[in-house]
Formats: sequence, structure tokens, C-alpha cells
Amino acid sequence: MLILPLLLAFLAVFAFILGFVPFDIRPTLKLDKPLDQVFDPPKEEKKGPLTILFSGIRKIAVFNKPLTKSNLGQRVFRDLMLSQTKISVEEFFLIKQIFMVVFVWGAIKLNPDPAFLPFSILMAMAGGYIVPEIYLKSSVRRIKESILKELPDTVDLLGLCVNAGLDFMMALKYVVEKSRPSVVTQELRNMMQEINVGKPRRDALRDMAHKYELPDLSTFSRTLIQADRMGTSVSEALNILSEDMRETRFRRGEAMALKAPLKMLIPLLFCIFPVVAILVAGPVFLDFFHNNPLHNLGH
Repeated sequence: MLILPLLLAFLAVFAFILGFVPFDIRPTLKLDKPLDQVFDPPKEEKKGPLTILFSGIRKIAVFNKPLTKSNLGQRVFRDLMLSQTKISVEEFFLIKQIFMVVFVWGAIKLNPDPAFLPFSILMAMAGGYIVPEIYLKSSVRRIKESILKELPDTVDLLGLCVNAGLDFMMALKYVVEKSRPSVVTQELRNMMQEINVGKPRRDALRDMAHKYELPDLSTFSRTLIQADRMGTSVSEALNILSEDMRETRFRRGEAMALKAPLKMLIPLLFCIFPVVAILVAGPVFLDFFHNNPLHNLGH
């Protein structure tokens, strides 16, 4: 039984050490915030206790700068960008280190057996390293699920605007300005701003699809690129794409509905059935033990 926890602890320690190994990568231009906020004048912030604390944390996080040059740092940077978490890679690694220290301190304080202390420390280090990763992965998954949910409605609005006589860029601007703020509209706004500053529309669509690596978003980008390349009608392409996405979302909902009974088995077996058995059979057993008919037959 100890093989799996020891393996997890070894992988966590190995991944942590791997973060200190630098790898040569080509420098790329990354924006920490959307283009509409790049040239905004900095706002003066009131210096309170939390501001001073966060400033000190950022200064300490600078020591994690070598970790950002590794493949692990690049992967964390991409996940932070997708999850829209407003912290840097250095701060994320510092959070991991703080969690590891806190978990190890808790393991030392709560462990009564000295012989079990090394294993507890390893498990605490593994838990402190994995907990921030779990939170980051769940945030990325939540963002992707939001995109899959909102993309068909956005494509419908684009199709309606194009069918009403607007070109693609005017329809895109109208949808971005009039729609409720969401992840999809924010990405479309960023793409529109990139196109306005001179980036080709095909490259902007391709980069947006490559950023999230979602099949529906890739289909949306590929359809518009193909319509632009072949000179076909954008409205017809959007109408067909809207029908396909609606069908895909309907099939995805059917798949989730079919999985629901299987997911309900665990709470039914371990939470509901035992309670029902106690409520139904408990009084019968109590009555049987107090008024045993077999005892009366013996006399």
C-alpha cells in the first residue's frame, strides 16, 4: 500500500528539482494584460497592510526567476495565462514553496510516531506541491468549459449580424460591444485588436485556436480561414458552423446525461442505501432482539 504514496512523493520531488534546470528557449513576446490596457496610465494605489505584504511577496518571488526558464515554467506560464490568474510564474512557485513548508510543519507537529516522520514529511511535500497545481488545472478546465458553452451562441450572433448586411469585422465589433462580458467575447476583443494593429486575420484566428486547443474553437477558426482563403460567403459558413456546433453541444449533453447514472452509483451505495437500510431494517432487528419469538418457543 505504500508504493503509490512513495511514487507520488518521488514524482513531486523530481518535478520540483527539474524546475531548477534551465533550458534554452527562444524568447517570445508575451503581454501580461490585454492590448486595451497596455497604454493606460498607471493608477495610484493606496498602501495598506495587504499591499505591503503582496509587495514583499513579489520581492521574495524574484528568487524563483531561474524556474521560469525551464519547460515546467513555460507550462505554468501557459496555464496561468489560460486561467486568467493575475500572478506571475515566480509568485506561483513561491505559493508552492509556502504550501510545502506549511504542510511539512503540520506533519511534524501532528505526527506522534518518530519512525513514521520521514514518510509524513515526504507526503506533506508532495501535497504542498500538488495542491496549487490542482487549483490551477481546475481553473483552466473551468475556462475551457465556459468557452465550449458560450461559443455556439456567439457564432449565432455573428451569423445573424453578417446575414443582416454587416461584414465580418463590423459584426465582430458589434457582438463584442453588445454581448455580456465572457471569456469568448474577451478573446474575440483581443483578436479584433490584433487585427486592427496590423496582424493578418488568418494568423489572429489561428493563434486564438492554438491558445486553447479546443476542437470547437479550432473548427471555428479553420472554417473562417477557409472561407477567407477560398472567397466563399462568410454568412453561409457561419450558418453551417452554427448548426454543427449546436448539434455537437446537444451530443455532448446527451453523453453527460448517460454518464449521470454511473456517477450516482457511488453516493447511492455508500451514502443513501445504508441510511435506508438502517431506517427500514433497524426497527425490525431491535424488535426481534427484544421480543425474540424463538425464545418463547424454547419454553
